[in-house]
Amino acid sequence: MAVFALTTAVPAAAQDGRERPAVITVSGEGEASVAPDMAIVTLGVVRQAKTAREALDDNNKAMAEVLKQLKANGIADRDLQTSGFGIAPQYNYPTDKNGQPMPPELVGYQVTNTLTVRLRDMEKLGALLDTSVSLGINQGGDIRFTNDKPEATVTEARKAAVASALAKAKTLSEAAGVKLGPIVRITETPDRPQPVPVYRAAVAKEMSDGGAVPIAGGENSYNVNVIVTFRLEQ
Repeated sequence: MAVFALTTAVPAAAQDGRERPAVITVSGEGEASVAPDMAIVTLGVVRQAKTAREALDDNNKAMAEVLKQLKANGIADRDLQTSGFGIAPQYNYPTDKNGQPMPPELVGYQVTNTLTVRLRDMEKLGALLDTSVSLGINQGGDIRFTNDKPEATVTEARKAAVASALAKAKTLSEAAGVKLGPIVRITETPDRPQPVPVYRAAVAKEMSDGGAVPIAGGENSYNVNVIVTFRLEQ
């Protein structure tokens, strides 16, 4: 939807004593899509035991195996980051024979260790998920598809946004019976364009390893919004 303002010249008696030129301001929206080249995966190990020490030792052992295997498969240290860790007591909430609640009973401890993995070889994603579960991952699996260097795609979206604004301005000026002049200001929305996943069945690909998890990467759509002000020729 076009958002525009048409401002006519004001009298010379304006506050600054000068006549202001007539302008038109429109919005422009641009979008460009590209296949993701990186996946960010969240993997978690959860272990429970009667004591915090036992739970922690079990968790450490499982996570150490996961890290070892990921590194053996070519994941660099810079792409492995601990993103969460917690130790929590576990309680049982009994009731008496009348169904009334009784004081909670401490039954053990739970340790959670969460790992964020940046995978730059998308072909390995299905196998990574499968291997991680086999090694002890039992929580997480959240996947975010992104692009390592999206600048070229964002540039395409910016060009499309400006072109959209120009087309709107031409239509509005012609409808108003005025001539469109040069651009006097371009403003992009302050938020950096972020990828919006676009899932398409055509791009779904089952990994060659029959035991791997089938993954559909789809495309990332980068959106840019601009506000453009044009001068109007009298």
